[in-house]
Amino acid sequence: MTTLLRLVLTTLLAVLAGAVAPATAPAAASSACTVDPATPKRQLRAMWISSVANIDWPSRTGLSVAAQQAEFRSWLDLAVQRRMNAVVVQVRPTADTFWPSSLEPWSQWLTGTQGRDPGYDPLAFMVAEAHARNLELHAWFNPYRVANHDDPSRLISTHPARRNPAWRFAYGGKLYYNPGLPEVRDFIEDVIMDAVSRYDIDGVHLDDYFYPYPVSGQTIPDSAAYSQHGGGMNIHDWRRENVNLLVRELDQRIHAAKPHVTFGISPFGIWRNASADPLGSRTSGLQSYDAIYADSRRWVKQGWVDYISPQIYWHIGFSTAAYEVLTAWWAEVVRGTGTQLVIGQAAYRAGASGQDAAWQDRNELSDHLHVNRQHPEVAGDVYFSAKDVRADRIGSFSTLAAAHYGKPALLPARGSAAAPAAPSITSATRVTNGVSLAFQGSGARYYAIYRTTGAAGECAFADARNLVATTTKTAYTDTTAAPGTAYTYYATALTRTHQESAPSAGRSVTGSGETFSVTVDNADAAFTASAAWGTSTYSPQLHGTDYRFADPVSASDPAWFRAAIPAAGSYRVEVWHPANAGYSSAAPHIVAAAGGNQTVTVDQRSGGGAWRVLGTFSLAAGTYNVVGVSRWTSAPGYVIADAVRITRV
Repeated sequence: MTTLLRLVLTTLLAVLAGAVAPATAPAAASSACTVDPATPKRQLRAMWISSVANIDWPSRTGLSVAAQQAEFRSWLDLAVQRRMNAVVVQVRPTADTFWPSSLEPWSQWLTGTQGRDPGYDPLAFMVAEAHARNLELHAWFNPYRVANHDDPSRLISTHPARRNPAWRFAYGGKLYYNPGLPEVRDFIEDVIMDAVSRYDIDGVHLDDYFYPYPVSGQTIPDSAAYSQHGGGMNIHDWRRENVNLLVRELDQRIHAAKPHVTFGISPFGIWRNASADPLGSRTSGLQSYDAIYADSRRWVKQGWVDYISPQIYWHIGFSTAAYEVLTAWWAEVVRGTGTQLVIGQAAYRAGASGQDAAWQDRNELSDHLHVNRQHPEVAGDVYFSAKDVRADRIGSFSTLAAAHYGKPALLPARGSAAAPAAPSITSATRVTNGVSLAFQGSGARYYAIYRTTGAAGECAFADARNLVATTTKTAYTDTTAAPGTAYTYYATALTRTHQESAPSAGRSVTGSGETFSVTVDNADAAFTASAAWGTSTYSPQLHGTDYRFADPVSASDPAWFRAAIPAAGSYRVEVWHPANAGYSSAAPHIVAAAGGNQTVTVDQRSGGGAWRVLGTFSLAAGTYNVVGVSRWTSAPGYVIADAVRITRV
């Protein structure tokens, strides 16, 4: 990004910080409150989890039920760790399903064989696991794609596209359902509504595949359908109307069945270029209105979608389709419509080989969200795809998260449901690992927990600066509470569609008397290790931005965590590590106690992503290597060093 553009953004952000109030704040928040643009109160944060071709999940076909489920849980845990609040999961990738359907066969991407029962109900499992983490699950359907090949005989014999050959056509080496046939449209809607009616999903999501993307030298073979159903329109308007009918009818059917389910589409980022249409954007790329017959602007203006998530997969300043140009254009399109704008972000490009130089800048994705702050219409972002969020090449996503996701965020409210009554906090108690809260309320889908270091004024709830967490339970332990610090906690109740109550009365806790606590992460200067210790971001259970790993050896080569111990006394020592079946079952941890080193072994195959107590030790005063993780073990598997916490007791 140029220096001039950064200066413009900084100036605009400074203005916006004092001018933009959060949407649907609790009753106690005033519209006059100054909000922090880095900690928005409401923002959809999601990632796409792709199943087609096993892009994300399952990682390959034929995994056991346990392995498939473990993989999916790890994706959800990654979403939570990155402070996301939703996932968009592909459940109908190629006219086959991730749930037991009487209309279409089981997906080949589960078992490797289309129609084979995977041994459980993946969609039911996914919904339950997402909701257990208070993540929304948006079910992602590809409406027209039948197969990534053009051989109908490779489809299972009972596949509707084989039983109804007139429904399909081949184009560009792939098979598609013909969007021009009313019976096809009815069938696709019925398949989607089967999932809507039977599962507790939070959203229905369509991607950018409508009519096939153009292939040079080929013509879409739909002339017979046009002759029968064209109704006097030219063929291009007719094709657009076929897609419009699907969108409009799905909107009606979804909300008639379940008004709380949100309906969104993620179209190609360019509707039309201004050179072809004065309503278009200052771009010169492929026009989805003309190329794939997706009149996405009309869907917004007609109110047929609850949110639009254009795939703005280009960098800032890109001459053909600049990110900042398209974001401003889409913000203008949704303004005043009631449709929320959620930007589709190209996480897959960040740091990837073969991409433009701009994508080798670790700040590029983060800068996109700085651009978003200029436009209050932008309600969030969704990232393609999960594996790229996890890969975090060149630290791109970590940079974004540090700048923009430092606090949780509530989802944007939708609809006009009344907010619940304020809940009450029934107890707030200091415990070993933080502060334990209990609360109660009625009419709530979930609760938001806020924490201040004094009594809260009306602006304490205007943004997320004081937001600690959200939870579907009526108890929560704040493990981020610092020992020795007095806090006041508040809770709010939220509906299924994210309307928020007024805050509860505050509940205070005093300091615990633990006057000293220090955390040392492997990324800190107080950590030292030899070159034999590698660095990884593989596990979402990491502490901080990464962790260290090493093979076991019969030699002394510990990784050390150094700390300044203020006075001789008793200290609780805790360690944090990711867990994996391939990690050590007996990783030696050395504590430099006052009476001599003490060694505690830790099974790093389980119990990861949380603080684990090694014990309470007598430590001498001074600055020295307090805790070491040794490689000297006969147990197989990597030895992990991530973080330690030392607390005076």
